[in-house]
Amino acid sequence: MTAILVDSNVIIDIASGDPEWFAWSRRALQRAAAEAPLVINPLIYAEVSIQFSSLARLDEALPPEDFRREALPWEAAFVAGKAFVKYRRRGGARSAPFPDFYIGAHAAVAGYRLLTRDARRYRTYFPGLDLIAPPSRGA
Repeated sequence: MTAILVDSNVIIDIASGDPEWFAWSRRALQRAAAEAPLVINPLIYAEVSIQFSSLARLDEALPPEDFRREALPWEAAFVAGKAFVKYRRRGGARSAPFPDFYIGAHAAVAGYRLLTRDARRYRTYFPGLDLIAPPSRGA
């Protein structure tokens, strides 16, 4: 059973009660948890942490028994760098890789599916990645 890396936007939607995305993100996370182990990495943990006032509350929201915690693989850091080079060649202005590059690379290197509601960047820079995402708008 292939694990599912959970993008921070899905967890933040649920934690914040996002009016547009809460329902989709909650359903998608419940389905994913029923299918396979859920995984997060330190970047996801850091992005989600801004929603919480304490480490204890963050850990209540992301219990290790529900979200397996993994370090970012070294190979994923390399792959993220290559995705960033592509981004820059396409005219991207940022001077450092986005967390999404590391998250996508982690999923790609580990052979995980990625649960996200923001699939555009992942489809662009990690075209072979198996995404669990809402249908594209206007599609």
